[in-house]
Order: sequence, then C-alpha cells, then structure tokens
Amino acid sequence: GEIIDIVEKRDTQFTIKTAYDMNTVDIGASIASNGVCLTVVEKENTPDGNWYTVELSQETLNVTTLGTLHVGDKVNLERAMKLGDEVGGHLVLGHVDTVIPVCEVTPVGDSLCITFDAGQQYGRYVAEKGSVVIDGVSLTVNSVDETKFSVNIIPHTQDMTTLGNLSAGRQVNLEIDMMARYVERLLGQA
Repeated sequence: GEIIDIVEKRDTQFTIKTAYDMNTVDIGASIASNGVCLTVVEKENTPDGNWYTVELSQETLNVTTLGTLHVGDKVNLERAMKLGDEVGGHLVLGHVDTVIPVCEVTPVGDSLCITFDAGQQYGRYVAEKGSVVIDGVSLTVNSVDETKFSVNIIPHTQDMTTLGNLSAGRQVNLEIDMMARYVERLLGQA
C-alpha cells in the first residue's frame, strides 16, 4: 500500500491506497500496516484506486515506526486471517513488541541477508530457524548471535514488500513469536 494522506487530529489518520477490493472489507475490520494492526474507519473504491483510512493513537505512533512515515511512503499490508484460511508462515498478531535497528544488509546471490539487533530484552525470544515478524512480514531466522539475528529476503519478498529497501541504521517493527512468550510464562521465567 501507499500512504496518500496524513491528517493530524486528536488521533492521527492515515489514508492508504491499496489493491484490496474495499467492497470486501468492513468498517471496523483490521488491516495490519507494517505489522501494526489498525482499524478501518473509512473506505472507498474509486476509478483512481481503492483506499481506506485508519486512526492511530499517540501510543501507536510512539512505540512503532508508523510515526516516522510520510505521504508517499509504502507500507506492507495484510488483512486479518479468517478461520479456516491456510497458514503460510506462522501466526502473526499485529502486536508490535518493539522497534529495532537494521545492522547490516548483505547481498547473497539474488537474496539479501539482513541482520538486526533485538537487544537483551527481546533477543532472548529469537531462535535459529524460529519465526519473527519484521514490518508485518513473517520470516524464518537464519542465525542468532547474542542479541543479533539474521534473515534472508528472497527476490519475491524484496519485490512484494518494503524489506528490499532496508539499509543499515533503519528502524523496523518487531513482533516476536507469541509461542516464545507463552513458553516463558509457563516455565515461570516471566
């Protein structure tokens, strides 16, 4: 999607242009934008394109990367899964845990190996061959070293998401695998 308007009222509103048929999206439905679950408050299909509007609280702007976006920026979009849909990755909730930096982007063949630093607090939830969500994209972890971890971004993912445009120093939204949180809690380590 692409942000086509930002209105700052008591809460900020983003209007996002999308390829989704908005006739199939209800007001009140959730669409994740860069991994942040947001509620559709307006929508329309027009000859110039389909769009919808979401409201972002100050808390959402403070704890995610959405507060750094501008008109014209691209965002990764994902509609809510329906019961019975195929799960092609892992369960993604749209609840961002933290914002983390990109440390390094290295070409490997046609793919990109991207290294992130999750810090001590969140790095412990990342496991080799486990799953993470970066800006709303479910990814498999290649390797883990202390607080850093890396993922590979294949050409299709580079083309279909914003991840192909990442560079060192950029900030991204991280959602850790919810199963890691539950395991920690069940083991009494929370």
